[in-house]
Amino acid sequence: MFDNLYTHGFARVAVCVPRLKVADPKANAAETLRLARLAHAEHAALALFPELGLSAYSNDELFFQDALLDGVRAELEGIITASRELWPVLVAGAPFAVDGRLFNCAFVIHRGKLLGIVPKAYLPNYRELYEKRYFASGLAQMGRDVGFAGESVPFGTDLLFAASDLRDFVIHVEICEDVWTPIPPSSLGALAGATVLANLSASNITVGKAQARRDLCRSQSVRCVAAYLYSAAGMGESTTDLAWDGHVAVFENGELLAEGERFADEAQMITADIDLERLRQERMRLTSFGDSADRHLGQGGREGGPGAGFRRIAFEFAPPLDETVALRRRIDRFPFLPSDPALLDENCYEAFNIQVHGLMTRLAAINTRKVVLGISGGLDSTHALIVAARAFDRLGYPRRDILCYTLPGFATSKLTKGSAHALMQAFGVSAQEIDIAPSARQTLADIGHPNANGEPLYDVTFENVQAGARTALLFRLANFHNAIVMGTGDLSELALGWCTYGVGDQMSHYNVNGSVPKTLIQHLIRWVADRGEFGDQASAALRAVLATEISPELVPSDGANPGQRTEDVVGPYSLQDFNLFYVTRYGLRPSKVAYLSWNAWRDTASGSWPAGFREADKRAYDLATIRHWLRIFLFRFFQISQFKRSAMPNGPKVGSGGSLSPRGDWRAPSDSHADAWLAELDANVPEEVT
Repeated sequence: MFDNLYTHGFARVAVCVPRLKVADPKANAAETLRLARLAHAEHAALALFPELGLSAYSNDELFFQDALLDGVRAELEGIITASRELWPVLVAGAPFAVDGRLFNCAFVIHRGKLLGIVPKAYLPNYRELYEKRYFASGLAQMGRDVGFAGESVPFGTDLLFAASDLRDFVIHVEICEDVWTPIPPSSLGALAGATVLANLSASNITVGKAQARRDLCRSQSVRCVAAYLYSAAGMGESTTDLAWDGHVAVFENGELLAEGERFADEAQMITADIDLERLRQERMRLTSFGDSADRHLGQGGREGGPGAGFRRIAFEFAPPLDETVALRRRIDRFPFLPSDPALLDENCYEAFNIQVHGLMTRLAAINTRKVVLGISGGLDSTHALIVAARAFDRLGYPRRDILCYTLPGFATSKLTKGSAHALMQAFGVSAQEIDIAPSARQTLADIGHPNANGEPLYDVTFENVQAGARTALLFRLANFHNAIVMGTGDLSELALGWCTYGVGDQMSHYNVNGSVPKTLIQHLIRWVADRGEFGDQASAALRAVLATEISPELVPSDGANPGQRTEDVVGPYSLQDFNLFYVTRYGLRPSKVAYLSWNAWRDTASGSWPAGFREADKRAYDLATIRHWLRIFLFRFFQISQFKRSAMPNGPKVGSGGSLSPRGDWRAPSDSHADAWLAELDANVPEEVT
């Protein structure tokens, strides 16, 4: 089933806050099962409940009463029996006595079986917390089993719970205070392979504490490259001396996926869809993660370190793969552009200044005060001009030393030529026009191209003669003026091989755009224009460029508008930048990239758009269209264009989406084949969703 999140390496988790009754195991068990059934109905793989949720946390001396402990045990047995009909792994909190000691425990239950019992490792005994008065620490409990309901059950802080039929779904459990310690148990669990870290918490609320919890859980999910689930006690706990807010949240590698209402009047449950495959991919890339695992877990058993010797408890989840389980996770249409306006503004500021500082440093290092820049009236050269202008302003260099040339050829439109002149005038740079048609025509005649004799043949040679003429001219101008050629080609073009190699737009002395995708360049120009960074005249010229269709302008037209549309050949940049991000940043299978793209792009009304995005530019794409352009991307990226990236000029890495520089994020053979990616796409992505 294509429209099923489990098919694509996701797992849905539920985090629950039942409405409790203090010292009433029967009522609490009934509420726990009610929420567990809701989680089952939501196709969740895991349902997490608060610390000591079957007894309530605020029992104090009542924890030593056998009537309470016996009642908890009896209700646990009932939950285990009832779980036979439920999909999720249930993680519920309860007190549990072993060998004359009482432990604060998490019971991990699935399909009628108690998989294991995890005791709390670190007991708070300060300020309002007195847990050592009642409970024993679980720190020393490793490698042992205990009896429960006639069965021998793994017991200890050394347990991981791994699904045998859902790849990468490995659970580690810790309890409340554990995450507040310098080295939380979940850190070692993650190093041992856990991708989902579950925290059963009680955590009474005080002013400011909620943000501290968020910071802890978010940072733990980042450090551990994992999902972190947090469930705190809520309504029903005793308010004799404390208060409870029922805080629930789910983080994945630093991103908040879901958060519940605090101080809710009733029970609540939140769900989130965890991308297990992405976590695995990220860990493989972070070599320090594996080194840390070797350091702290050791190579040969428990003697290797305090976290060595974890026991893996296998279980069969049996995900519902034969039915629709739609993804609920928000997938940004533009992964290089956050949809949050404040974060987008910050990212634009950073991207722009990374480019500016890169150029400033290069000019200072080579003691050059001039740059040569070809201005086409298109997006990339426009943004390069913006960067150059700001860099020169900050260096104190006159803008007249930004030597700009517009180089019309056989297919240059009046629209883009006019935009080029308007830009150069608005930014106050040196401006000159040089017609490349005569030199290009001579080259065509010299090589015997039919077009030189009037035949309307507009092949790749015809196009590249013009691209080569422009680049050769810019380099000779740089020689003549003791300047460097600024490159303008962007990350999207490099990914698709949509550039002329060598003596063409692929080459320059320094390229500020080489790590910036087309969709981000569009928004950076809009950002600069909207902020009025260079005055009203410049903003108007920038908006005119944004309104122009993207074209290489190498094939003649009617003279008024471009005769080519780049996106008719290589696909919509919005889709191709999406494909680029998930293929290179996370190494995802083509079918998963298509699944994410379909969820992001199938409906213009769903999800959010970046601030300032025009209504007229909003598009939706069906699965067949997404599949078609992804196939084009895979072929061009993996099979025919790496040689261009292997020889790309210097330029700064800008975004977390990466760079394709062979000196940076992307080293790849130039003679690879795309067959494996295309076969996976064909086998697993239908033309339409049924």
